[in-house]
Amino acid sequence: MIVAKSFPVNKTLTSVFDELFNSLPSTSGNEVRSTKAPVNISENENGYNIEFNVPGRNKEDFKINVDKGLLTVSHEKKEETETKDIKVLRKEFSFQSFTRSFSLDEKINAEGIEAKYENGILKVVLPKKEEVKIAPKQISIQ
Repeated sequence: MIVAKSFPVNKTLTSVFDELFNSLPSTSGNEVRSTKAPVNISENENGYNIEFNVPGRNKEDFKINVDKGLLTVSHEKKEETETKDIKVLRKEFSFQSFTRSFSLDEKINAEGIEAKYENGILKVVLPKKEEVKIAPKQISIQ
């Protein structure tokens, strides 16, 4: 059962904003929507860590690629089509696609990159290459 909204004479500022944003048209399921997933980037002595805040997704829908020094992380989930027996009365959440790219410098070991999705956080570990330390060499004079 749907109850019609009543409109009191004295509205609070919060209720005005709620009405404004709730009355905006939603996008249809046919459009491809894209957004940027928020990230945290940190560094330690072994490498860099990138954490994406992406709750509610399946790890199978993520793609992580490295090509020509560019790390690209993306997620695409196609909306499931609704069944004919169910009439959706309101749909307020959806999973939006995103793509984020990061330039890798020569210090990153691209072959050792690892990723893990846990508790809504996608963690990408970018290990640093081991520095080749050239031992000092004594040159003899002849």
